[in-house]
Amino acid sequence: MNKPQPSDMGALLPITYAPAEVICDRFSNGGFRLRAARELEPFDPSLAGLFRRACEKHPGRRFIAERGQSGEWRALTYEQARRSVDALAQSLIDRGICAERPVLILSGNSIEHALLTLAGYTAGVPVAPISVAYSLQSQDHAQLKNIAALLTPGLVYAADTAPFAKALGHLKAEIVAVHNGGNLPNVTSFAALSSAPAGRAVDKAAANISADTIAKFLFTSGSTGIPKAVINTHGMLTANQQALAQIWPFLAEDELVLVDWLPWSHTFGGNHNFHLVLRHAGTLYIDAGKPMPKLVEQTVRNLAEVSPTVYFNVPAGYAALLPYLEADSALAKSFFARLRLIFYAAAPLPQDLWSRLEAASVRATGRRVPMTSSWGATETAPAVTAAHFLLDRAGVIGIPIPGIELKLLPSGERLEVRVKGPHVTPGYWGNPDLTAQAFDEDGFYKIGDAVRFADAGEPAKGLIYDGRIAEDFKLLSGTWVRVGALRVGVLAAASPVLQDAVIAGEGGDWVGIMAWLNPAGCRQVLGDGAPTNLDELARHPAIHDHVRRALKSWNSGNTGTSTRVRRLLLLSDTPSIDANEITDKGYINQRAVLESRGEALRQLLNANEHPNLVIVED
Repeated sequence: MNKPQPSDMGALLPITYAPAEVICDRFSNGGFRLRAARELEPFDPSLAGLFRRACEKHPGRRFIAERGQSGEWRALTYEQARRSVDALAQSLIDRGICAERPVLILSGNSIEHALLTLAGYTAGVPVAPISVAYSLQSQDHAQLKNIAALLTPGLVYAADTAPFAKALGHLKAEIVAVHNGGNLPNVTSFAALSSAPAGRAVDKAAANISADTIAKFLFTSGSTGIPKAVINTHGMLTANQQALAQIWPFLAEDELVLVDWLPWSHTFGGNHNFHLVLRHAGTLYIDAGKPMPKLVEQTVRNLAEVSPTVYFNVPAGYAALLPYLEADSALAKSFFARLRLIFYAAAPLPQDLWSRLEAASVRATGRRVPMTSSWGATETAPAVTAAHFLLDRAGVIGIPIPGIELKLLPSGERLEVRVKGPHVTPGYWGNPDLTAQAFDEDGFYKIGDAVRFADAGEPAKGLIYDGRIAEDFKLLSGTWVRVGALRVGVLAAASPVLQDAVIAGEGGDWVGIMAWLNPAGCRQVLGDGAPTNLDELARHPAIHDHVRRALKSWNSGNTGTSTRVRRLLLLSDTPSIDANEITDKGYINQRAVLESRGEALRQLLNANEHPNLVIVED
């Protein structure tokens, strides 16, 4: 066990990690090959096996819960879920659902969504959870049509046909719904689908699942283009969970309880967290909140009632939640009461958020809850690295987890990272050319990210995420702007008023920023009577003054043209998921924002006066 270190902020809550040991080989070209010293232990090749083992071990334990219409929690035990899953699996088998005719899930996280996913796992047929935005926010449903043409689904699920009616009109497959509020013809009720008597075919199908059986298709589109169907096999996902179990032995010390909003159409929530619950027979409370104005209050309510043992979120989620933890001591006590680990991923965490979380933990419990991070992608199931050692600040993404091998190649001043191991996808469904392009001559997946060593002399101290290679740009002087590092630094400097930001100025003489506001953080600065309207906040003199002073201070410590900020434009809306500006899990797509907000970019770079413009330097 790692021993807590003395701190002026209070003792660190003890946590049991596996030893952090790596094997590092250096290439003659300045690159490296890095892998965990500990081998990946044997793992169950089937997600159905993980679920069934949890049901057998803890049949009466609460498996999953969500709030019903009355506001009370409705829940299923493992035993109750097993009966429904087997019945649903029988229905899928009876319909001939297969990889060429998978299950398309349009709705967001819910108990029924979970049961149908587990039924697909049990029947050995793929499920494809789709971002809700493709159905509910899109005007022409172009992305959804492309997905349907690629997958040719045999069954489509929506919780209620009413909000999904237009989207469902584009799909030629059997529709299953809990509620047919849209009064669509020929809709199968979820109750009917889950009432089939499970026969021997279900057990046979589950027994025939191998590590190569496709469990799901997850979609990722990058900055442009048609969404790509990433093949996720059972073996990818169970190998990833085995590796996490090896590096986090503390999970076996107590019952795992998650309160989680992260969408199952993305790998963080749908693979990492959901399967962690299966692997450890834990309890998952579905959080209908999100790190957005008004929706975050639902998260606050849930965390006031349910104390998680591990908490997962993205930096934008912590930025939205922190003002509530800082203002409400009862909420903070509930949140930190059983918490063993705070985890962030999907984007770099500003150091300011790290420090504020530690301070909130100490105020609530007298001790600091350990914080950690990981790194990976949809194509890697998802974890590639994890910091299974004590950290004292944000930035380190850890070392390769068991089974993973990294190739680090010099790319200018940075190291491009490539990935190999049983956790990595075999490719993209229906797109052999794209699959071939995604791997190098040695079979390493080209993830497109850069890293650097936290300590070049001691690789076991971990890697630091160094940005997306494709996001960085040059100024007219030829100087590179490192977008990832600059974004994190600016958000920390201007805390707590900024939620997220994109960096602009490619081909110009200076750097500018477009940023979204954090309403709760603005209220902390403005006090009582602060406006709630984003337009008013984006024009508010006190907010402008706060940002200006913060960035002047930032500039005083960053003298290079690539790190100094001359202007900042406050955006008076929220990022658009339909325009691919942000994913469901809160990751900002730098390139897509710059492409979709041409007018705002012009105002930032060229306008002399604008009510939302903060001029830091003339």
